[in-house]
Amino acid sequence: MEGYRMTEKFQPTLESLREYECPEWFRDAKFGIWSHWGPQSVPMCGDWYARNMYIQGSPQYNYHVRHYGHPSEFGYKDICKLWKAERFDPQELMGLYYKAGARYFVAQAMHHDNFFNYDSKVNANNSAKIGPEKDICGMWKEAADKYGMPFGLTEHLGASFSWWYVNKGADSYGPYKGVPYDGADPAYKDFYYENSEHIMPEHGELAQWLTGNKKFQKYWQDTMKELVDRFHPALLYSDSGLPFEEEGYQPGLDAVSYLYNDSIERNGQNQAVYTQKNRNQEIYRVGVLDIEKSQLPGVNPSPWQTDTCIGNWFYDAKQTFKHPEQIIEMLVDIISKNGCMLLNVLQRPDGTIDAETRFILEELAKWFAVCQEGVYGTRPFRVFGEGDTRVLIEGFREDKTEWNSSDFRFTRKGNTVYAFMLKAPENRAAVIKSLKPEERVRSVRLLGAGNVEFSQYCGVLTVKLPENLPTEYVNCLALEMQE
Repeated sequence: MEGYRMTEKFQPTLESLREYECPEWFRDAKFGIWSHWGPQSVPMCGDWYARNMYIQGSPQYNYHVRHYGHPSEFGYKDICKLWKAERFDPQELMGLYYKAGARYFVAQAMHHDNFFNYDSKVNANNSAKIGPEKDICGMWKEAADKYGMPFGLTEHLGASFSWWYVNKGADSYGPYKGVPYDGADPAYKDFYYENSEHIMPEHGELAQWLTGNKKFQKYWQDTMKELVDRFHPALLYSDSGLPFEEEGYQPGLDAVSYLYNDSIERNGQNQAVYTQKNRNQEIYRVGVLDIEKSQLPGVNPSPWQTDTCIGNWFYDAKQTFKHPEQIIEMLVDIISKNGCMLLNVLQRPDGTIDAETRFILEELAKWFAVCQEGVYGTRPFRVFGEGDTRVLIEGFREDKTEWNSSDFRFTRKGNTVYAFMLKAPENRAAVIKSLKPEERVRSVRLLGAGNVEFSQYCGVLTVKLPENLPTEYVNCLALEMQE
């Protein structure tokens, strides 16, 4: 069975794809960086700009009208022409990302806006022909390959057919009342879609997330195959559940099997990861569960991923960024539960990152230099952690968790258990209570400092910490266990 899962070709069926096993590289990597970037970064006004600019009264509509003009005259197609990525240096950025601890990299192939970030034969509305006139994904892949980082792609196309019905609308009041937006112009139907079946009277409400339109489903399927043929991604992410699963026609299963079989042909066994946002056990077993801006409450038997960002999904000049401390604490909590973290690092429209973003990356680099031993290549311990505090798991909320000195998160590698102290005790006496009496500790190291004194009684481990700790963020103890 083991050989079948890794080396035999998959069929586009649930029965076949349930035999999927996550490759070890993903389980070892733990931390990836994502470039969630495209024309919607141009206004520097946040996520879903291509949709909300067509919803009268929304903040992004107001910004668009007052900054660019009315969407009947200056639409999203015109925003795309403004995206130049003129200072985009993927080699320099990838060096920063690798130093900051990332061990896989993921680029956005396309968002819901139907604009592709590579030289596509399926869609002429792409970055090689419009705007930057660069194959953005190709440039990212070349940089990732230089650093030996598995390269992934995210597709957000499946939901776009219904997501973008609003470009067919018109203002309900004001000087442009009744004037159709540019999405209604038949000259641009290939970009804006012929999606009139999704037009609804209530702005802001989706008719349905994944469409039953067979023409669009075929377009999505052709695009997924183009991504695999062009980039042979180590990871493919769908910003949805497994798309378009209907009786008698299953382009989602077809795309996933195509990805895995491509990897088998190239590597002799499947090394590809497909992630999707569907917690239905029967569905997500065809790949890896992805959870947006949240996570799981405990250790999951199968590897999984949290995708999150330092701020908003696209660059937003008004957005507050997470501090390095919170990002590190989230990472530690996630990996203790058999997860990986994919972190979106925001780029401005010219391709650069700002000073605050660079600071975050530099702080991550300092932390990984001290604590990486407890991260890479580890597996969950018998329990994910101990202490009084749990992260909030509620939709897309990512509140900063207020930890205390009782809170530890564990990982394991071989005969070593790593205990991450989410808040160092002020008295410098770390007390760990999760070990069983028969789990005897031979020695304790404080990563970045060396051996420290400890005592163990009936399983309770007490460790004497130095006054000055190696990192101002989460510190880590390496417990060498007796065999």
